[in-house]
Amino acid sequence: MTLVTHEIDAEGIVTLTLNDPDTRNAISDLPMIEALLDALDRANTDPASRVIILTGMGKAFSSGGNIKKMGAAGGLSDPLPARTRLGYRHGIQRLPMAMEAMEIPVIAAVNGPAIGAGCDLTCMCDIRVAGEAALFAESFVRLGIVPGDGGAWLLPRIVGFSKASEMALTGDMVDAQEALKIGLVSQVVPDADLMETARTVARKIAAHPTHAVRMTRRLLRESCNQSLASVLELSAAFQALAHATADHEEAVQAFISRRSPAFTGV
Repeated sequence: MTLVTHEIDAEGIVTLTLNDPDTRNAISDLPMIEALLDALDRANTDPASRVIILTGMGKAFSSGGNIKKMGAAGGLSDPLPARTRLGYRHGIQRLPMAMEAMEIPVIAAVNGPAIGAGCDLTCMCDIRVAGEAALFAESFVRLGIVPGDGGAWLLPRIVGFSKASEMALTGDMVDAQEALKIGLVSQVVPDADLMETARTVARKIAAHPTHAVRMTRRLLRESCNQSLASVLELSAAFQALAHATADHEEAVQAFISRRSPAFTGV
């Protein structure tokens, strides 16, 4: 079974689907982690890829950790704490690092529950669109553990420190409408319209010059960690590159001529 399916259309929109419905698309086991990392790398290094939609097969986006394997060697934890630490470092913690390093934007199409590490996986994405059945929970505390995959860094930057603390310390579930209210998602749509809505957003992104999109994503990511002065310096450097692209020249000429631009990714 292919744990993460990969599809790309003529517009450069890549759809990655977590494909393990029997575990509700748990992402803590090494085979799933490797499959997702490989799929992300494949999309990121393909010049034809412009934007990714990440979703889950079945009724869940991702249940997060595979609870049945907790305590088992090779699972989420190990009887030897040192091996547990290494398991996280060389396992699930590679996902936020890979997402951070992506050049193309990632849209999470949240089709159902996104629990624990599944919630954090949505937070690793650039944009989150939720179906009405979506549920979110930063629920590690309910299992007597902590967010081990970067959730304590990711969630406060999206919903603010107070709401992130409430979610992480209570483990309470947040439904789609509450997620919209707190800024965890940008849209909530009927479940039947979820993928088409995500594709509509993806098409808008894919229609713009590739280099400008990739550098804008990097600026947004760097703005979370760098000072204003550092981001301004990086912006100036990226702008110099952007001004030198053929797509920038095409955009200017199309605007002057009042016609639609024809971008080539150059």
